[in-house]
Amino acid sequence: MSASNTASLPVSKAPPGRQLAPWWQALPLTLVFALFFLVPLALILMVSFWDFNQYQMIPDFTFNNYVAVFEGCFETGDMCVTFKTYLSTLKFCFLVWLITLVVGFTVSYFLAFHVRTGEMQVLLFVLCTIPFWTSNVIRMIAWVPLLGRNGLVNQGLVGAGLVDQPVDWLLFSDFSVVLAFVHLFTTFMIVPIFNSMMRIDHSLLEAASDSGATAWQTLWHVIVPLSRTGIIIGSIFVITIVMGDFVTIGVMGGQQIASVGKIIQVQSSYLQFPLAAANAMILLALVLMIIWALTKMVNIRKEL
Repeated sequence: MSASNTASLPVSKAPPGRQLAPWWQALPLTLVFALFFLVPLALILMVSFWDFNQYQMIPDFTFNNYVAVFEGCFETGDMCVTFKTYLSTLKFCFLVWLITLVVGFTVSYFLAFHVRTGEMQVLLFVLCTIPFWTSNVIRMIAWVPLLGRNGLVNQGLVGAGLVDQPVDWLLFSDFSVVLAFVHLFTTFMIVPIFNSMMRIDHSLLEAASDSGATAWQTLWHVIVPLSRTGIIIGSIFVITIVMGDFVTIGVMGGQQIASVGKIIQVQSSYLQFPLAAANAMILLALVLMIIWALTKMVNIRKEL
């Protein structure tokens, strides 16, 4: 057959069913996402504009709930309770993110570049997931007999003569809250960073070493840039969880430390659902802005 006859043949089109196949495959996940995320989120947004009294919610359209959240924040020179609460939440978020990043990066680096066999890597990686085998509440309560005034740590400190009396700030304090957060959520940082590091070609490290780069230079200029996708994903996991957490702060803070999630939980317990919904939408907007800023640092979809 000549080239001209070949060129004149019509181009076959894919059957209509094959063109719709990807849409049908994505339909179940789309329905689940819409039913369990978009619809509840729309309901929370709607309720945030409702009015309420001591007995019921009143369908309405009012901004009073959002005004009440920031009531008094712009009238006096002192910082209002809302701003103090958000600063406290951001403080915990930053400290937990920093500590989990250092610990997660260190553990991932050791697993990826210092453990030689794949079997040992898998074994040690599974050990990192052991905390997930028990409930978060159980893991938090386990710290109480260790950090309490009559706990093992204080008994050891007093017995060793390092302190004259038990230390009070080990439990029901900012320290215990940060410690519990790090214990609970470090794995969320280890997994994505380790996944990124396992994709790094070891020949790049050898090339950097042959070029005269020191270990720190190789770490900073080769490993860290190539691991930034895992760092960003792990940061998103940790930040979003800590920003909305209220159980850990309530248990480890002795119900004495405020956070945005704790305020929402208290407002819900007092049936102030529209006010809690307004707080939730403000918190969601803040978290989305943080995630947007993080995703601007790296194209996660392209890197994955």
